[in-house]
Amino acid sequence: MTGFFGGLRTNQASTHFDAEDRTLRGRTYAIPFENVWQAVVGLAGGGLRGWGLVSADDQKGRVVAMVRPGLLRPEVEIRLRVGLDENAQTRVDALATARSERGDLGRSRRLLGSFFTRLDRRLGARADQILDPRSLVEYGATQ
Repeated sequence: MTGFFGGLRTNQASTHFDAEDRTLRGRTYAIPFENVWQAVVGLAGGGLRGWGLVSADDQKGRVVAMVRPGLLRPEVEIRLRVGLDENAQTRVDALATARSERGDLGRSRRLLGSFFTRLDRRLGARADQILDPRSLVEYGATQ
């Protein structure tokens, strides 16, 4: 369950290539790794309101950021993974976990959705540069 009612029970959101909620599908870009990496680190390091960079390791393709708590909202840890998929396209996935044992009312999901919207803009990604990873997997399987 997504949205408000799902948020009552969960304090976590993560991307998956075939997620029912389109905001949680992550991204596969036909854009060089370095360009995507710099954009991800820039956004996580303060390019988004309330976000702060905790760590970044370009060799492992891992970024950790914290989103400050708000009024009645818990702090949220964001873990980002940037790497190349089996077709040498740059893939970005994320996991957001609220530091609360209660549900976060969908905040983790909304944070990830905002992140990917801003990442698309920062990269200047055209529609043909944001790939559907399901079609890439099917394409690779027929080769």
